[in-house]
Amino acid sequence: MESTAEKRKSFKVPHTYAIIFILMIIMAALTWVIPSGAYETTEVDGREVTVAGTYETVPKTYDQDGTQVDLRQGIVDVFQAPMLGIEEAVEVVAFVLIVGGAFQIITKTGAITAGMGRVIQLLKGKDILIIPVAMILFALGGSTFGMAEETLPFFAIFLPIMMSMGFDSMTAFMVVFMGAKIGYVASTVNPFSVLIAQGVLGITGNPQLWLRCIEWVVLVGITVVWVVMYARRVKAHPELSITYADDKEKRREFGADESAHSLEFTVRQKIIILLFIAGIGLIVWGLVTQGWYMLEVATVFLAVGIVSGLVYGLTISQIAEEFVAGLADFVFSAIVIGLARGVLVIANNGMIIDTILDALANLLQGVPAPIFTTILFVVINLLTILVPSSSSLAALTMPIFGPLTELMGLNPEAAVTALAMGEPMMTILAPTSAILVAGLAVCKIKLDQWWKTIWKFFLVLCVICSVFCAISGILPAA
Repeated sequence: MESTAEKRKSFKVPHTYAIIFILMIIMAALTWVIPSGAYETTEVDGREVTVAGTYETVPKTYDQDGTQVDLRQGIVDVFQAPMLGIEEAVEVVAFVLIVGGAFQIITKTGAITAGMGRVIQLLKGKDILIIPVAMILFALGGSTFGMAEETLPFFAIFLPIMMSMGFDSMTAFMVVFMGAKIGYVASTVNPFSVLIAQGVLGITGNPQLWLRCIEWVVLVGITVVWVVMYARRVKAHPELSITYADDKEKRREFGADESAHSLEFTVRQKIIILLFIAGIGLIVWGLVTQGWYMLEVATVFLAVGIVSGLVYGLTISQIAEEFVAGLADFVFSAIVIGLARGVLVIANNGMIIDTILDALANLLQGVPAPIFTTILFVVINLLTILVPSSSSLAALTMPIFGPLTELMGLNPEAAVTALAMGEPMMTILAPTSAILVAGLAVCKIKLDQWWKTIWKFFLVLCVICSVFCAISGILPAA
């Protein structure tokens, strides 16, 4: 007979697709149990937002223009949800595939590998510095313009760089993912969380910007220190890495060994690196000043990829072949994004999201003010599983949680802070988080490996965020 310890050891977290499909089944079952209902909505600055106090239940079955509508989601709806999810997330799916194909063309030129070797030679024992510098830059992007899906190409860039320096693939993933994500958690002027939430509540001028800057310094500082400590430990003792066995194959696949340090860095490769840097600069400029999003970012990457291939001397057919190879590498990431959206499709079609929101709002009304903000932060975390988008969640929840926060005698900015911190915090763990599962896929890291690595630090971050939410609520309104 197997011992309990052996059984625990043999347990494996299911495949990401399996987890998402299980979530679809659970969500469909909930549409039979949880009453359906909806708030009235109104348009504010071109966005549909809920109207507090207007929630009404809706019958599970009703007649609409002679057609029988059944809000209870069955087995057919579960099997349709992946397709509908991909349709709803088609822009993100296309973005991932185009960027993946374009990046493979650049990778084929060897410019990044050779340039990486030159950087390593220049650092000479100070390679650890690349971690705080890169994470701070990603954190600035997350805090200011909501950098999220835009980080996807950087996973493929940093993976060979960090591994050739003696770190593991988990370090590469954390530099990119936690850098941008912790910046998003500590948003200062992020238009997709702070500014939208404030706009819905009628708060102008970002009155707690000074506090948000303090949040950024504290959270980014703690996270950078944590990642650096982890990186130092696995570099000194590689066998301690949770990805140690997997990384042996990754090093061969990506050419991330010490031979990369002495590769010739040709003139053509230098031109390609300059093109790549110019493309990244153009993307940052467009995101910050021109309101660019995935369409424009993918356009720049595709152009840089094709031009890089031509500069290197690849034929049109070779460029096309490399593009197809890139699609194959990124297709898992693209599809998982659509599948995750399928969970939300089921909840929306069953009309249970507003019911859950209304129930939570009613429960929070009787909570003592001192612990209200912490509970609000946790509630936003949980709602993110259903609505993994800060802008959508702000439009859905702020009309209810903002006034409720004021009724508790607290500054309504606390609701904004809870939204800004709670939504991205849950996406650090949730399998419905598009950039999480996509980034893990690019770095070939299993979801359970990530959970085992992050869960303790995640709890530390939650405590810090809860403190800042409370401070935000205690401060007098401007």
